[in-house]
Amino acid sequence: MTNTYQSSLAVLIDYENLALGTGKRKRNGHQEAGPRPDVKRILERLVDKGRITAKRAYCDWQRFDDAITPLHELGIELIEIPDRAYTGKNSADIRLSVDAMEIALTKEHIDTFAILSGDSDFSPLVAKLKEFGKTVIGVGMKESTSSLLAEVCDEFLFYEDIVSTGGIPDFASKVPAEQQPCYQLLFDTIDALQGEETDSSILASRLKDTMKRKRPQFSERSYGYRSFSMLLREAAKLGLIEIHQDPKSGTVMVDGFCE
Repeated sequence: MTNTYQSSLAVLIDYENLALGTGKRKRNGHQEAGPRPDVKRILERLVDKGRITAKRAYCDWQRFDDAITPLHELGIELIEIPDRAYTGKNSADIRLSVDAMEIALTKEHIDTFAILSGDSDFSPLVAKLKEFGKTVIGVGMKESTSSLLAEVCDEFLFYEDIVSTGGIPDFASKVPAEQQPCYQLLFDTIDALQGEETDSSILASRLKDTMKRKRPQFSERSYGYRSFSMLLREAAKLGLIEIHQDPKSGTVMVDGFCE
């Protein structure tokens, strides 16, 4: 039987840490920012964990003004933090931690926190949230994440693994260009759900619900399929996924990608 309980998530982003994590360290020891992190992909991965009900990002936004519009478009509340050169301390860490505790104490429906940072300074916060019975998921870059933080979280996701498409079959030659966005979303979701602690097969209704949380506007009809089951059967016919029909309910189940 599938568990229909859905976690409620608060996503708190130490944006400077993420942005610097995509860059390289200079000879003088300073870290320079690299390509803008794909926060949309991170949120889509976190949606596999449940419903995101709060999204906040902390930074001195004058330093990363090119990120403001994309983050606004994702519905993220941007918290302005003074440059640490003027405050003498990392104010983003402090404000994020204060907000996390305020949410934990006043919003009982939020049971899961996603901390987007690799900074070990958040380790005490993670430990305290767990004392309050909250689940804590960390997200950070492999090269810049403290092992102390990764080990104290209930689960830690590396950014590089989130944006990687290594486990997804190549479908470009088999699927018309106008349907490829649909297949990309489908396969990204299957890949993510297979990484969760679930049954080996994925219920079609759970798969579609997760896809709609990632992209609320998604409809298989927009891509020429009269039903979601038809989409899954077409993907199986193309040799991209393996499916079977549950003998009791008649529901389509997705077993995974074809070898």
